Amino acid sequence: MQTNKLLALVAACALLAPLAHGAALTMSDVLAASKPSDWRTLDPANTLYVDFAAGRVIIELAPQFAPNHAANIRLLTRERYFDGLSINRVQDNFVVQWGDPQNTHKLQKAQRTLKAEFTRPATGLPFVVLPDPDTYAPQTGWVEGFPAARESASGSAWAVHCYGVVGAGRDADADSGGGTELYIVTGHAPRQLDRNITVVGRVVQGMELLSALPRGPAPMGMYEKAEQYVPIKQVRVAADLPAAQRTPIEVLRTDTPTFTALIESRRNRRDEWYKVPAGRIDVCNVPLPVRVKKE
Repeated sequence: MQTNKLLALVAACALLAPLAHGAALTMSDVLAASKPSDWRTLDPANTLYVDFAAGRVIIELAPQFAPNHAANIRLLTRERYFDGLSINRVQDNFVVQWGDPQNTHKLQKAQRTLKAEFTRPATGLPFVVLPDPDTYAPQTGWVEGFPAARESASGSAWAVHCYGVVGAGRDADADSGGGTELYIVTGHAPRQLDRNITVVGRVVQGMELLSALPRGPAPMGMYEKAEQYVPIKQVRVAADLPAAQRTPIEVLRTDTPTFTALIESRRNRRDEWYKVPAGRIDVCNVPLPVRVKKE
């Protein structure tokens, strides 16, 4: 294990070598130098396709952090629970949310509520550490592509609320959510929600279809009239569709020297426009690149 870490560090240093000589290494430079092994294909069993009239939103579920919720959302999807529901809340600089507020869609084997999965034991997680300090957690980083945090005092870890994160809506009772109502963060990272709501996944493609929606005029961004709702045509688990109907994308792995170099290129912007490199970055400000899978 130590040998692997050393090799990864050496590789990252090689990628970052231009910085030592004052060169402006950009994110584009880093990605252009990436290898096929730096990228991973989404697991079809943990990938949801949410289809709207305007296009497809792709969600990667996070069973690493919320295994029971992920399983329940897959079951809800396969029971066609989400088909025909609508986005009914778009709150500026906060979230887009869909669900079934009138409870007209019946459940079969799926559950409406589950025990909250706000945190999990940090032991065993492949945690990639961000070296910079954080306001909300002792340490932040990534777990298999998901922005995350952890603390040694409680021995716990959790997924954090960055742009594009998907969570399970709930009432005041911590155990009142289960995945029948989902929200996506579309504004500045609301990190105060960390450890207060179960994070179930993240959007990897299609955020432009959500972030540009008209804001709801009622309190908390709720739509007031049925004609304002944005209908969901269907939601499917990618594994349940023929290969020809899947969207061929891959995401940059966060456990690679390439990603380490990408972080550094964002922490210290040295291109002509930037006059003062920040020297640090927030976990939610590091982009997680996605691209069409190369044949």
